[in-house]
Amino acid sequence: MLPILDVAKKVGLTAEDLELYGPLAKLSWPTLNRLREQGTKGKLVLVSAMTPTKYGEGKTTTSIGLVQGLARRGVKTMAALREPSLGPVFGAKGGGTGGGQATLEPSARINLHCTGDLHAITAANNLLAALVDNAINFDQRRFKQVTWKRCIDMNDRFLRNTVIGLGGSAHGVPREDGFDITAASEIMATLCLADGVKDLKHRLGRLIVGIDKDNKPVTAADLNAVGAMAALLGDALLPNLAQTTEGVPALVHGGPFANIAHGCNSVMATRAALALADVVVTEAGFAFDLGGEKFLDLKCRMSGLWPSAVVLVVTARAMRAHGGDEAGLASIERGYANVKRHLHSIRGFGIEPILSLNVFAQDSEEELALVERLAHADDVTIARNNGYLKGGAGSEAIAAAVQKVIAQPATSPRYSYELHEPFEQKVNEVAKKVYGAKGAELSAEAQKDIERLRKWGFGDLPVCLAKTHLSLSDDPSKPGAPTDFVVTVRQVRVSAGAGFLLALTGEILTMPGLPKLPAAHGLDLTEAGEVVGVH
Repeated sequence: MLPILDVAKKVGLTAEDLELYGPLAKLSWPTLNRLREQGTKGKLVLVSAMTPTKYGEGKTTTSIGLVQGLARRGVKTMAALREPSLGPVFGAKGGGTGGGQATLEPSARINLHCTGDLHAITAANNLLAALVDNAINFDQRRFKQVTWKRCIDMNDRFLRNTVIGLGGSAHGVPREDGFDITAASEIMATLCLADGVKDLKHRLGRLIVGIDKDNKPVTAADLNAVGAMAALLGDALLPNLAQTTEGVPALVHGGPFANIAHGCNSVMATRAALALADVVVTEAGFAFDLGGEKFLDLKCRMSGLWPSAVVLVVTARAMRAHGGDEAGLASIERGYANVKRHLHSIRGFGIEPILSLNVFAQDSEEELALVERLAHADDVTIARNNGYLKGGAGSEAIAAAVQKVIAQPATSPRYSYELHEPFEQKVNEVAKKVYGAKGAELSAEAQKDIERLRKWGFGDLPVCLAKTHLSLSDDPSKPGAPTDFVVTVRQVRVSAGAGFLLALTGEILTMPGLPKLPAAHGLDLTEAGEVVGVH
C-alpha cells in the first residue's frame, strides 16, 4: 500500500485536509464543508448488476477494477463505495472490499472495523432505544406501541425475536421486541442520505419510535434525543479515505440494506468525490431492480445527482442459473432474458447502459462469445472485465467504453414516478417499468397502513420497495425474466428519517443468520498482528 497521504495527493488533498486513522483517513470537517461549497465537477458512473446468484456477480470488484482501468488511461478518478458489515464478513458472502487485484486496502481492516462508523451507528440506534424505554419507565401511559428496535452489526438469528423488561416492575414493562443488523437500522439510511450536520439533525428528529395513545407518531425529537445521537454520529458522518490495490483513491462510507433501504454509499462521500475527481465510480446493492432503481429514484432525487453512465455487471454463470442451469449454451441464451429486462429498465431512465462481462476461470471462450453476440444484437456496448486477475490492465476495455459514453451530452433526470402521485400508482410504476410485472396490489393490511401514513402527512414521499434480490419478481423461486405476475405489497411503513415509504413484499429478513459453515471459522490473527482469512 501507499502511505495514505500519497494517495490523498492524487486528488489534491493534503495532511491538513485529513484526520488520520492509521493507514486510513477521514476527511476533516473544514475540508468536507469546503468541498460542499465548491460543488461537483466530475462525472458519476453507477455500477449495478443483473439479478445475481447467491454468491454475487462482482459489482464491487468491477467498480474497483474500473477506477484502476480509468487511472491507467490517465483519468483523475475516485471510487465512492459502501462500507462492509460484519454480518456477511463472518457469514456466507464474505467481505465487501472487492477481490483479487481489484481490492480496497487495507482490506481486512476495512472489513472488520474500518474507522468505527458502523459501531457509532449501532450506539446511536441503541441510545434511542434506551431513551424510549426510559420514557416508558417514567410515563407508561404515553406509548401504545413501540416500533423502534435495537441493533447489532452481526448475523444472529436468535436476536430476531426477543422479550425484554423481565424481572418485575423495577426492571421495566415486559414486551416482545427484536434486533436488526446495523446495516438495516434506519439511522444507517438516514446518515447516508443526510447532506451535512443540520440536515442530519433534522432527519434524526423525524425518526418514529412508536405510537402514542392518540394513534399519533412519537419521534426522536419528542424524546429530546437528537443532540446526543448527532454527537455519537459526528465522526461517522465524515467519509473515509482508502485506496485500491493500485493506489487509486477511494471514499468508503455507509452501507444501508438494498431491500429495506436504498443500498448506496453516502451522499456526502459521493459529493466530495465529485468535487475532487473528474470521474467517480459508485455502486448500488444487489441488481438494478433493487439498488439501481433506488439509487436513481431515491438517492439522486433527494441529492440532485445523476449518473452519466450505468455499467451493468453480467456473468455467464448468472445467465446459466437464470436459464435452467443445464449443460451447453442454451441455458445462457435463455438466461440472457434477465439481462435484457435490466437493459430495458436502465434505458427507461433515459440512460444508455454498458455491459461489463465479468470473466471467471471456468468460463469458456464459447460462452463469453455467445454473451457478446447477444449484447450486440441488442445494440448495447459490452466489454470483458478481468479486473480480479489483472487489476487495472484487465479493466481497461470497460474503462474505454465508459469514457466513450460519458463523453456524450448528459441526460436529464427521469424518474419512475412523480412525488405527487398516489402511493398505489408509485408502486405500480416501479413494478411495471423496472420489474416487468403486470402491476402491484396492496393487501388489506397495507391499505390500512398507507391510510394511516397519509393522515400523518407522509403520502407524498418517494417509495422504497423491499423484495427478494434473487428474482425480478417478489418470489425468489422465479428466475430469469418472469412475466404475467403481480407484486403484492403486504405492509407499508415509513422511514421518516431517511425520507421514504417502505413497501414490504414477501418475507424480508432484517437480521440474517449465520450459515452452517460460517466464514468466521476461517479468520485468525497471526503472531505478527495480521488478520488472515477475510475473503
